[in-house]
Amino acid sequence: MHKQGNVTLGGLFEVHYSSVFPEWTYTSEPQQPSCKGFDTLGFRYAITMVFAIDEINRNSSLLPNVTLGYSLYDNCGALVIGFSGGLSLASGREEQYVFKENCLGTPPVLGIVGDSASTFSIATSNVLGLYKMPLVSYFSTCSCLSDRQRFPSFFRTIPSDAFQVRAMIQILKHFSWTWVGLLVSDDDYGLNVARSFQSDLAESRGGCLAYLEVLALDRDLSKLRRIVGVMKTSTARVVMVFAHEYQMIDLMAEVLRQNVTDLQWIASEAWASYTALQTPELMPYLQGTLGIAIRRGEIPGLQEFLLQIRPDKDSSETNIVRQFWESTFQCQFSPSGSLKAGETLCTGEEDLENVKTDFLDVSNLRPEYNIYKAVYALAYALDDAMKCEPGRGPFRGKSCATLHTMEPWQLVHYLQKVNFTTPFGDQVSFDDNGDALPIYDVISWLWLPDGRTKIQTVGEVKRSDLRGEELKIDENKIFWNFKSKRPPRSVCSESCPPGTRMARRKGQPECCFDCVPCSEGQITTSSDSTECTSCPEDFWSSPERDHCVPKKTEFLSYHEPLGICLTTASLLGSFLCAVVLGIFTYHRSTPMVRANNSELSFLLLVALKLCFLCSLLFIGRPSLWTCQLRHAAFGIIFVLCVSCILVKTMVVLAVFKASRPGGGAVLKWFGAMQQRGTVLVLTSVQATICTVWIVSSSPSPHKNTQYYNDKIVYECVVGSTIGFAVLLGYIGFLAILCFLLAFLARNLPDNFNEAKLITFSMLIFCAVWVAFVPAYVNSPGKYADAVEIFAILASSFGLLVALFGPKCYIILLRPERNTKKAIMGRGTFNS
Repeated sequence: MHKQGNVTLGGLFEVHYSSVFPEWTYTSEPQQPSCKGFDTLGFRYAITMVFAIDEINRNSSLLPNVTLGYSLYDNCGALVIGFSGGLSLASGREEQYVFKENCLGTPPVLGIVGDSASTFSIATSNVLGLYKMPLVSYFSTCSCLSDRQRFPSFFRTIPSDAFQVRAMIQILKHFSWTWVGLLVSDDDYGLNVARSFQSDLAESRGGCLAYLEVLALDRDLSKLRRIVGVMKTSTARVVMVFAHEYQMIDLMAEVLRQNVTDLQWIASEAWASYTALQTPELMPYLQGTLGIAIRRGEIPGLQEFLLQIRPDKDSSETNIVRQFWESTFQCQFSPSGSLKAGETLCTGEEDLENVKTDFLDVSNLRPEYNIYKAVYALAYALDDAMKCEPGRGPFRGKSCATLHTMEPWQLVHYLQKVNFTTPFGDQVSFDDNGDALPIYDVISWLWLPDGRTKIQTVGEVKRSDLRGEELKIDENKIFWNFKSKRPPRSVCSESCPPGTRMARRKGQPECCFDCVPCSEGQITTSSDSTECTSCPEDFWSSPERDHCVPKKTEFLSYHEPLGICLTTASLLGSFLCAVVLGIFTYHRSTPMVRANNSELSFLLLVALKLCFLCSLLFIGRPSLWTCQLRHAAFGIIFVLCVSCILVKTMVVLAVFKASRPGGGAVLKWFGAMQQRGTVLVLTSVQATICTVWIVSSSPSPHKNTQYYNDKIVYECVVGSTIGFAVLLGYIGFLAILCFLLAFLARNLPDNFNEAKLITFSMLIFCAVWVAFVPAYVNSPGKYADAVEIFAILASSFGLLVALFGPKCYIILLRPERNTKKAIMGRGTFNS
C-alpha cells in the first residue's frame, strides 16, 4: 500500500501469516514467495498507520504545509520477506517517489514503523542501523534491541522484555508465588526472556523456576507431550508463557488432550490479548488467565475510518483490500474456477457493519495504540526538525535539516528528543536506549455466563521518574479458576514460621528447603529467615524461639524453700544463743557459770549469736555492701569465737600448770586483762586482713551466665582469691591450734574439765570446714552460698551444743552438780 507525500514513512506489518516458498533451481527463473492466510488484525494494524498519517495531514498545527505519505509492506510472517521489505523501503522501489522540485532524490522513506517480531526487527535494524535509518517498532520486545551500539537507530513504543520480566516478577511477589514454571519460544524473543527472567528472579530473590522448557517452532508433537507431562507432574501451580499465538494453540491442544487442570496461566504480551485461544473448548483451562498486555488506548475516529475501507476506493490498495473483503465475507471477486462450498461472488457492496468481524472492534486497541504512537513520534520528530532556526541548529556549523535534504540520521537526532502526550493521556518519549516510558496493563480472562469471553483490565504496571516501577492490581476483578475461588498456593516449600530457619535441600533450588527450629538461645522474628539470631547476654529464647525473654535470675532467696530453711535455722540458732545467754545471766553467780572465766563465755555466746545472724547476709540478691560485708563479718566473727575458745583453752592449761609446785607465776600472764587483750589482738589481725582485702580487691556482685544458658546467677565474686584464702587460713590456723591445745588438756585431773568439750567442739568445727572447701568449689551459683551458710550454721551449732549443752544440762537439770565441791571433785552426789 502506497501513498505519495512530501515525506514518506515506511511500515512493516504481518497481513498474511504464512508464506509458500517455491522450489529454487539453477534452471528456473527466480520466483517470489507467495503469501497465504489473510490476517485481519494485521491488516487493521496497517490501516491504523494509514489513519494516523491521514489524521496528521489534517492537523494544521502539526507539520503544517507538509504532507506525509506512506509505503507499507507485508512481511507474511517470514523473516526473509520482512527483511526484504525493510531493505526495499530503505533503498527504494523500482518506481521511485521523488520530490518534483529536487530530482536528486533522497531515500524513499525517512523512517519505518515496524517490524512486529523481535527476530525480524533484529535482522532489519542490523542493516538499517548502518545508515542510521530510524526503525520504530510497535511489537518487538526483545531486551537485546536496547543495545545502542548494535542498534543505533532502533526505537520502540512497546516496553522491552526486561521491563516485562520485572513486571511479571512483581506479580509473582504480589501473590507470593515463589515456585513457577516458565515456557519460552525457541527464538530471540523467548531465549532472551529466559536469560533475563532467570537473572532478575535470582537477583530479586522473588522465587525459583520449577522448570524451564523451550517451545519449538516446528510443532513437534513429541516435544509438546513431554513438556505438558512436566507441567502435569510438577508441584508448581503457576505457569508463565512467553510464546507466540500459534505456539499457544499447539500447546493448549496438548493440554486439552492430557486434561491438565488447576494451573494459573500467566500470559506474556505476545498472546495475552489473543482471542483465538478463547474458545469454549479451551476456556475451562484458560479462564482466569492473568497477563501482561500492551497498554490499551483509545483512538478517536478509527472505527469510522475502518468503515470507509472498500475494494473500489484506491487502485493502489485494491488488491490487498480485495483480499480483506474476500476473507471477511467469504466470497471471491474473480474466481478462477468454481466457487468453494459456502463462498459467493463478491459485489463490493457488502456492509461491514452487518458482519461479525474483529476488524471493527476498537474496544481493545493495544498494538494499534503503539502503532499510533510510533507514527506520531516520527511526525513530532519531523515537526521539531522543521521548526529549527537557521544558525541555531544542532548539526555541524549550527545548521538545520531541511525537508528536501534531510537525512535519516538527522531524524534519529530529533526522534531521540521527542516528548508529547497522546489524546488518551499517555506521555511518549524515548530514553537513551530508544525505549519508550514503559507501561503495561495487567489483564484477566473472564468467561461470561452467556459463553462470551472478556479481557478485563485489572491493574497496571509502569515506571515513572519519581516512583520507579509500580504495580497496581484490583484483586476483586480477578476470576480465579480454582474451587477455592482464591489465588492458588504455588511454593516448593511452605513458609518457615518465626522460630525456625530455612535449610536448603541439597541439589534443589533455593526455594526448596526444610524448616529447622532455632537452637536454644537463638530466635527468628520473621518468616523465612535464613539464619537464627542469638539473644543478648541477659536474654534467652522463648519456647517458640520467636522472641527473646529476660533470662531467669537465680540467687538464694528468702522466698524459696532452701532459703526459708536456712533462714529458719539461722534465726533458731540465734534464738538458742539468746536463751543460753539468758540462762547464764540468770545463773551468773553459780560455780558452773563462774568457772573458767565467765566473761569469755558471755563474749563467746554473743559471738555465736552474731555467727548465726551473719549467715543471713548470704541470702537475698547480692549487692556491693552485702558482698563486702558477708565475708568480712563472717571472718571477723568466727575469729572472735575461736579466739575466745583458744584463750579459754590456754587458761585451762595455765591453771593446771599453776597447780604444780613452782607454777604459780604462770597465772600472772593469764589474768582478765591479758585474756581480753589476747582476744582483741587475734581478732584485730583478722580485721586487718579483711580491710586489706576489701581495699585492694573488694568482693563484688556478679552476673554469672556460665553456669546455665537460660539463667543468670547472681553471686558475689571474692575479688581476690588470695585474700579469701588468707581469711579462711587464719581461722583454720586458730582452730587447729585450739584443737591441739584442748587435746593436750583433755585428760587433766578435774571433775569438770572444759578442755574435753573444747576438743570435741573444735573437732566438729574443723571437720565442717574441711568438708566445706571442696563442696564450696564444686557448687554452682546459689548452692555455693547455701554450702557456706550450712558450714557457718553447722559449725556454730557444733560450738553452741558442744560447749554450752553440758553446762545448761547441769544448770537446769542437775543443780546438785552446780557446786564448787562437785566441780573441784570433792563432793559426792547421785548420778
